[in-house]
Amino acid sequence: MRHRLLLPAIVAALTAGMSSVLHADEGMWMPSQLPEIAERMESAGFRGRAGELSELARPPMNAVVRVGGGSGAFVSNDGLVLTNHHVAFGVIQYNSTAGRDLIGEGYIAADRAAELPANPDYRVLVTTGFERITDRILADAHGKRGRDYFDAIDHASKAVVAECEREPGLRCSVANMYYGTDFHLVKQLELRDIRLVYAPPGSIGNYGGEVDNFIWPRHSGDFTLLRAYVAPDGTPAGYSPDNVPFTPPAHLPVSTRNVKEGDYAMLAGYPGITYRHRMASEFEGQVEWQLPSRAALFGRMLEVIEAETADDAEARVLYASQVRSLLNGLKRARGELDGLKRSDAVAARVVDETAMLAWLEGQSDAATIRTDIYAARVVLKQVASTRERDQLLATLLRHTQLLRAAVTLQRLAFERGKPDAQREPGYQQRDEALIEGQLRQVQRRYAPAVEQALLADLVSQYLALPAGQRVAEFDAVFGTTAEQARERIAALYAGTALGDEATRLAAMQADAVALAGSDDPLLRAAAALQPALLRLEDEFKTHEGELLRLRPAYMRALIGYRQSQGRAVYPDANATLRVSYGRISTLDPRDGVRYLPLTTVQGIAEKHTGEEPFDAPRPLLDAIARGDFGGTAEPSLGTQTVNFLTNLDTTGGNSGSPVMDAEGRLIGLNFDSNWESVSASWMYDPRYKRAIHVDMRYMRWLMAKVYPAPHLLAEMGLPAE
Repeated sequence: MRHRLLLPAIVAALTAGMSSVLHADEGMWMPSQLPEIAERMESAGFRGRAGELSELARPPMNAVVRVGGGSGAFVSNDGLVLTNHHVAFGVIQYNSTAGRDLIGEGYIAADRAAELPANPDYRVLVTTGFERITDRILADAHGKRGRDYFDAIDHASKAVVAECEREPGLRCSVANMYYGTDFHLVKQLELRDIRLVYAPPGSIGNYGGEVDNFIWPRHSGDFTLLRAYVAPDGTPAGYSPDNVPFTPPAHLPVSTRNVKEGDYAMLAGYPGITYRHRMASEFEGQVEWQLPSRAALFGRMLEVIEAETADDAEARVLYASQVRSLLNGLKRARGELDGLKRSDAVAARVVDETAMLAWLEGQSDAATIRTDIYAARVVLKQVASTRERDQLLATLLRHTQLLRAAVTLQRLAFERGKPDAQREPGYQQRDEALIEGQLRQVQRRYAPAVEQALLADLVSQYLALPAGQRVAEFDAVFGTTAEQARERIAALYAGTALGDEATRLAAMQADAVALAGSDDPLLRAAAALQPALLRLEDEFKTHEGELLRLRPAYMRALIGYRQSQGRAVYPDANATLRVSYGRISTLDPRDGVRYLPLTTVQGIAEKHTGEEPFDAPRPLLDAIARGDFGGTAEPSLGTQTVNFLTNLDTTGGNSGSPVMDAEGRLIGLNFDSNWESVSASWMYDPRYKRAIHVDMRYMRWLMAKVYPAPHLLAEMGLPAE
């Protein structure tokens, strides 16, 4: 009954008839859309010209970069990149051992010679172009269905990318906007030599750990500085001691001004994926199956890793990055489920979709659009019929190192037998440097006992599936019982030589016949699995092709309906550059509770227990006790700020996004969302959506007073105070 009473109010706030105040800050906008909403941005406090933000070749957009799996920004003219500690965590872990604990102790490069190379597949991408190419991508797809429709788009996309990448140093891609409705060519400069410059100790960069993850108030110094290098002639290149710092087209000035509640804030970055324009049935599937199953899966994987690394310090370091990723994914799944239920998202989406379909009946093309929408629903039901199997097999391959390497090597050899334009994306010539980088770093993230235990447990879950979801090739390789699986996995790993880097790299050069006939048991297993993987991929592409063909009808209806309400529509996020805007803001998450928008170092001392995750380092506690904050203190509070809260619209991938003031100066670094808004990837609820940022004043104070790096402050044009 409670949900029924709340639903009308929720729908009124989120759909038709909403006030401009509630929705003034919603949206992950493409820069090209910003002129459309210029008045809204200005009413929120923006002092620049929205049209200038739409030009990717001008500041500040050309200073914002994609970093690893997140975002970041150049903050000096010598290629210095600011991002999150957790976005750069893999780099920190890659350079750590049990005897050289950069995760725990942090790292400050005394000079450029001391900057440490990142893992070989780590990249910084600088967007240089964004061009609409819809007609070219869809030209050969008209009249086709299923796999043929998918292949037409795939072939056109690869041709565009190949043409684009004739220019050296570029990494190009085709971005799908509005679910197959529109396509854009994205041009990015690919910087491949990235080095670790400054990382605070983990007890600062991850203060509060998983206890505080997605929780406000927050007290984390979640930042790290990297540097991008290029060849002496200025072109992107792999690591070399002869390389020189990259000169970016622009860099963001770090603000030295104070910020307060109500101040304008704007974020630019590369949000991963959102699903706000999905069908009501997909919302239901997310709540009823996907999130609970994902939480259970990740929780079980963490239990296995914890048990296998309990008495092995070296293994704990090797799996630190994977564990942190799984913990974040687990908590995010639980938070997203909690948030979607709190907002009654499924019911709200049903009401909104029903109203949209009712509006559609008055449109001239209603019959055609309705037919495609119903057909898409049928395809989605087909996809859902094997979702348990598909999730387990994807996890099995994604979360192993040696098995994934063997499968990758077999697939690469298979794809090399085709002309490059016909190879599968991810296995073309343009991808081989990334594949090599992944193969080189395996031993930095792998312990035999841990991987075998993890793989055995995942296979046992697969074997428990109904017979109709089982795959003959997987049964042949791993057996049909959990006991058989453990025995066969032990034999595969006992006999393989893929744990050796030189062996993996040599196998990368072998042809398909040689690899298929290899006497290495793990390579033979991968060869046996490959027909099944190709067959499952074909099923996926057939379904995906139909959805690419059919979803645009749903989007045409949704966009038309939104426009009838006076609302602009931004595309769901897809790892392309986006901008959101809003204000530094309080939050009233429940009755009688108000969260203030600024936290201070006093909160660090209050939370400190001396044990993880609240084990603030002694230099930090001593500095707090001294109260020597200087020009970085907040005058109204008389102390040093740490984090602040805004109502900016963000999601995964926005980690490391620069937060700017009304004049484009860097005031914060995005790193998290509050618990109440974890579900924002599916549903934006203005009552709860907040983003959490590192206050740049805290970074400046740490680098000046606690773990000093005056040379880096000077490089950023900041006082060493």
